Amino acid sequence: MTPKTTPVRDAPGRTLDRIDRRLLALLQQDGRTPVSQLAREVHLTVTPTLERVRRLEAAGYIEGYFARLNPALLGLGLLAYVEVSLDRTTPDAFERFREVMLAHDEVMECHMVAGGFDYLLKVRVTDMESYRRFLGDRIAAVRGVQQTHTYFVMEEVKSTHRLVVPEG
Repeated sequence: MTPKTTPVRDAPGRTLDRIDRRLLALLQQDGRTPVSQLAREVHLTVTPTLERVRRLEAAGYIEGYFARLNPALLGLGLLAYVEVSLDRTTPDAFERFREVMLAHDEVMECHMVAGGFDYLLKVRVTDMESYRRFLGDRIAAVRGVQQTHTYFVMEEVKSTHRLVVPEG
């Protein structure tokens, strides 16, 4: 018998019940959790559990699975956040900057923001020299970049990919 669940409407036309939310939380913790173990955790059999996971994937709640790598062991020990200001805020300037950032693997995240600058980048490189080259050759070389401010991370106190799955 399936436990009673409380549906939560959290996206247009979609509802997540308690079991769906628990599956999302478990898969965020470890995306390699076998379906048989997920089924035990949510008190269902394997087939309905797998159907729920596939439905969550198809609906876009689960965007993918990945391995979290150790950057220090890969020689990518320098993490920096970079504020970027453009000299104009036009669609063409935004698109040009966006295209350049998408092309560079050193840029882990790029966010257009509101406030005192236009973009916030999360950049990971090997060392200070590689960052200096990256800044000069990749960022400052983009037409329209007016100014940058860099903040080097001294300690990663918390770094997670997990989202809080809302309760019903």
